[in-house]
Amino acid sequence: MLKGIPAIIPPELLMVMAEMGHGDELTIGDANFPGNTFGRRVIRMDGHGVPEILDAILTLMPLDKYVDKPVLLMQVVPGDPVKTPIWDTYKDIVAKHDPRGADAVDNIERFAFYDRVREHSTVVIMSGEKAVYANVILKKGVI
Repeated sequence: MLKGIPAIIPPELLMVMAEMGHGDELTIGDANFPGNTFGRRVIRMDGHGVPEILDAILTLMPLDKYVDKPVLLMQVVPGDPVKTPIWDTYKDIVAKHDPRGADAVDNIERFAFYDRVREHSTVVIMSGEKAVYANVILKKGVI
């Protein structure tokens, strides 16, 4: 154990986050996200929801201040009547760790999200989150 490290962060994720540089991205996927299809590296955290993983990661990792929207969510597919209250939770968590709060968050189209993960994410964290459209990409900043 280490002081100040959230207990839910597994050693492998801690190592990956430490190896990431400014502008690198990581993805937290919900339980339905095809992480092994799009991720170069996958870390499983099935027993945890995205909000608690997001909060733990942002405790350790700054968001990129050189881009307007360092937090990206997958847009709801047009015509899908699903609600996404979890996004409000994400915005509250981001606000706890970054002064831009909800202004740091944006949405991108589903297939653009998949492409972004495939091309830019250092790691995909697979959660046990059951909420739909609960996937999030984070762009790392500098300390």
